[in-house]
Amino acid sequence: MLAEGLRCLRCDARYEPGAMFAGCPACAGRGTPSNLSVVYDDDALAKAVHDRPREPGSLWRYRDLLPVAPQDVTTLGEGGTPLVPAPRLAAKLGLKELYLKDESRNPTGSFKDRLAAVAVSVARGMGMRVITGSSSGNAGAATAAFAARAGLPCVMLTTQQFPIAMKTQMAVFGTLLLAAPTVKDRWRIVGQAVERLDWFPVTVYTWPYFGSNCYGIEGYKTIGYEIVDQLGRAPDHVVVPVGAGDAFTGAWKGFCEFRRAGVIDTVPRMHAAEVYGPLEHALAEGLDDCIEMPIGPDPTVAVSVGSNLSTFQALNVLRDTGGAARSADNAAMLQAQRDLAALEGIYVETSSALSVATIPRLVETGAVDPAGTVVAVLTSTGLKHSELTAAHLPSIPECGADLDSALDVLHSSYGFTAP
Repeated sequence: MLAEGLRCLRCDARYEPGAMFAGCPACAGRGTPSNLSVVYDDDALAKAVHDRPREPGSLWRYRDLLPVAPQDVTTLGEGGTPLVPAPRLAAKLGLKELYLKDESRNPTGSFKDRLAAVAVSVARGMGMRVITGSSSGNAGAATAAFAARAGLPCVMLTTQQFPIAMKTQMAVFGTLLLAAPTVKDRWRIVGQAVERLDWFPVTVYTWPYFGSNCYGIEGYKTIGYEIVDQLGRAPDHVVVPVGAGDAFTGAWKGFCEFRRAGVIDTVPRMHAAEVYGPLEHALAEGLDDCIEMPIGPDPTVAVSVGSNLSTFQALNVLRDTGGAARSADNAAMLQAQRDLAALEGIYVETSSALSVATIPRLVETGAVDPAGTVVAVLTSTGLKHSELTAAHLPSIPECGADLDSALDVLHSSYGFTAP
């Protein structure tokens, strides 16, 4: 279903669909940057919701709800990720019912594949000739992969300070990878390429940022769609790791579209898991926008969402849903990563584990009802930054060359006695 127009999330200004990647011009002129949202014909949208295929598949089973013509679809089989019940982890966290939306199962190992798949497909429909973006990891890998799939050159701006697995994954897809001096420098270069050369940007590239490509964010709607279709209803609470809030905003839009079409009667409260607390601070102070928060002396282990600023679009979701924002420190994220792996068999990036790490604070402060149904979104695989995990695991104890020695070490090191 092709877009009918674009709407500003802040001032509700309407624009014709097209290559508008710098957000709302009116809000930008007032110094209050805001992203745009894709608008469709309401009747056509409702019909597409009710006519959607019910069998499992990639995100493209919702193609009629996305702004992409059939001939432009670029896919690697993304989406359709499992919603995993997590009873052992739920018991540890004091929850009645916990599900994990495991986005690590996407082709490049993260939820960013949903953004990139739809964005690159739209770029093909617009006749764009170069894909670009700014990333130090997941978004860059996803963008590079889908640009390669579409046969389009991809120029990705990064810095030298990022995990080797991320660098390798971006480079192997044939990306034209450049390291700028700073993060803001890389954004500036992307912005100039968009303005002067008409390149197609997939990711955030402005400061203060307002979010990623508005067409690509439509891909994140399918997270909300899938949760409802997999669960058979809307959950009570959804917790998402949030930086710019692209997936947070997109998933919420998906829930809202299903409610408008009558698929669900209620929508979940959306909760933001963050590192430095800009959304929590903005809510507490009643601010219209987030402000930059202090960064501690120790670097965060949540590399992918380690921003001290967030966006109007994310704050808007929290206010629309009555949700809350909470943060977690490095120790809590590393513990959540180990709990997810040891209790439920899912190894995720520490940034992903942030959604689980913040649940205790959300429960303690009354934001999440432990008797309700909670979905934690896990955004990417731990293989993206395995060296970080390894650095916080104990060394492997050595044993002798016989079983008795092995059993002795199992007991002394792990407290394990063979049954």
